[in-house]
Amino acid sequence: MNQSRGHLLTELNNPRSYNLDQLTPLELVDLFNQEDQYTLKAIAEARQELAQAIELIANCLSQGGRMFYVGAGTSGRLGVLDAAECPPTFCTPPEMVQGIIAGGIEALTRSSEAKEDDYAAGLEAIASRDIQPLDVIVGITAGGTTPYVHGAIAAARTRKAKTIFLTCVPPQQVNLEVDIAIRLLTGPELLAGSTRLKAGTATKMALNIISTGVMVRLGKVYGNRMVDLAITNQKLRDRALRIIQDLTDLTLPEAEEYLKISNNNVKLALLLQATNLGPEEGKKLLEKHQGNLGAALKKYNNNHA
Repeated sequence: MNQSRGHLLTELNNPRSYNLDQLTPLELVDLFNQEDQYTLKAIAEARQELAQAIELIANCLSQGGRMFYVGAGTSGRLGVLDAAECPPTFCTPPEMVQGIIAGGIEALTRSSEAKEDDYAAGLEAIASRDIQPLDVIVGITAGGTTPYVHGAIAAARTRKAKTIFLTCVPPQQVNLEVDIAIRLLTGPELLAGSTRLKAGTATKMALNIISTGVMVRLGKVYGNRMVDLAITNQKLRDRALRIIQDLTDLTLPEAEEYLKISNNNVKLALLLQATNLGPEEGKKLLEKHQGNLGAALKKYNNNHA
């Protein structure tokens, strides 16, 4: 890991930005906009691996496993951000999806880049969380060489956990033994080596796809609605009521009544509205189908056809 990293795709000089310091503000915006098209291409080329990751993670989480994003710097912050957004969006328990960043919580707001070189700390990050075979470790490192992430992946493999490597360099530059390698080949940055740019954008896009895809597979989405949202403020309560009204013919007062009797559980409210079940019966039916509203409704309709 101490060898020069200048050969890495993410560290190369970008010929399209040789005169970056001479551009006008509008020319800068246009150049960035043109360059960001490479992020879409990178995501498209990794579509198979992204789909495999969704399937693998959903399978593990459905059996009680957990997902851990592990990274340093920008990569670590993106992982922590995605993990933090799962509970309010999908009503997941905080332990289901977690973010681990080199340097800990302080590294979220203050750079502690030296921490990324600590391989042993990556090992310890996994050991301290009692990682099990059903857990999934997603190691995120744009340049692929971060020792902290390598340590975490190595420790996870010794514990028989599933491992995913998300990076922006090709296998001939950095290769690891993992279950799935997702390679987002966005190319050299406009500002040479600044992977918070295209590489960071593509990473954020990939994490959006992975976490949302996993939650869809876990039944936390009905149609294209986030029916498992946690109602923790007025904005989310308004959204919950809109979802109920949009998916039914209920008036606002009626939607409020269903939300009340379901104890602010949108899926249960929708199930009760579509069936003749009471709250306790509805809860049991949802639990029987692991909270999957579509499956619960299908079962009910088949039994009452």
